[in-house]
Amino acid sequence: MRILNLAGRRLAASIPTVILILIGIFLLLQFAPGDTVDAMMAQMGGGDAATARELRHFYGLDLSIPARLADYLWRLVRFDLGFSSIYGKPVATVIVERLPVTLLLMGASLSLAFFAGLVLGVVAARSVNKWPDTLISTLGLIFYATPSFWLGLMIIVVFSIYLQWLPPGGFEDITVVRSGIWRTLDIAQHLVLPTLTLGFIFLAIYLRIMRASMLEVLNLDFVRTARAKGLDETRVISRHVLRNALLPMVTLIGLQAGTMLGGSVVVESVFSLPGLGRLAYESVIQRDLNTLLGIVFISALLVIAVNFLVDLLYARLDPRITSGV
Repeated sequence: MRILNLAGRRLAASIPTVILILIGIFLLLQFAPGDTVDAMMAQMGGGDAATARELRHFYGLDLSIPARLADYLWRLVRFDLGFSSIYGKPVATVIVERLPVTLLLMGASLSLAFFAGLVLGVVAARSVNKWPDTLISTLGLIFYATPSFWLGLMIIVVFSIYLQWLPPGGFEDITVVRSGIWRTLDIAQHLVLPTLTLGFIFLAIYLRIMRASMLEVLNLDFVRTARAKGLDETRVISRHVLRNALLPMVTLIGLQAGTMLGGSVVVESVFSLPGLGRLAYESVIQRDLNTLLGIVFISALLVIAVNFLVDLLYARLDPRITSGV
């Protein structure tokens, strides 16, 4: 019960943050040149002033900035995200269609980064200042310093163009109708390269955090006591060290959720994935304010949900939280 109360308080404290983020994004977008109607008229090759006035009235762009902000917040209270000028349908419908792609990409990339970083961090800490530690740390630094767009392009060149092992982009093969397990395998094949691109950058962070955490815990008194009792090293690592060394890793999951959503914009654009990241890029180009604010709102809710789950997991790993210490 204490865990749920703690997570509930943090969840309630996040609501004002979401509102402030939406207000800040709304006001910042007002300084951008042009609006939705300007982008639409440019795509249509121009138009008369009467048509522009009708479109601005339809999208509420003829109102003052405070009136538009108040109208948007009131619609948000009623769970109305507005109408998308790009796709000609409600923003909620557009986001629901794109959300599964981003969730799959984030879930696969986060799993790769977390578990690979965990294993590599443990190996590096067990062989500190030896060649495995040097090799792993160097590779981690290379992955962290490499821009995601360049890494994605190079992965496409190697694995799609040169070796021709994997498709260069897209979510699935649209030329063949598949269902069941075959469609699942086709989607998984298309997600391999984007997952590697997004996951490698965060893998470098996780392995460095895990290495540092392992080295810190290995020097604590309770670990020396466990070794003095005659426990073998594998049991000491698995039962005593890992539980405590995982705490910084778990905390980092919540902190990196928002960063990973931001990274998906670049990765989805490089690999032509129809997710929220690419939708956000298209919304900025087309000045589709409703769609962009809807993406920000849903992204904020996703980050809050991830942090909520992280709080629960952290409380399970750290007994001091549930004991009130």
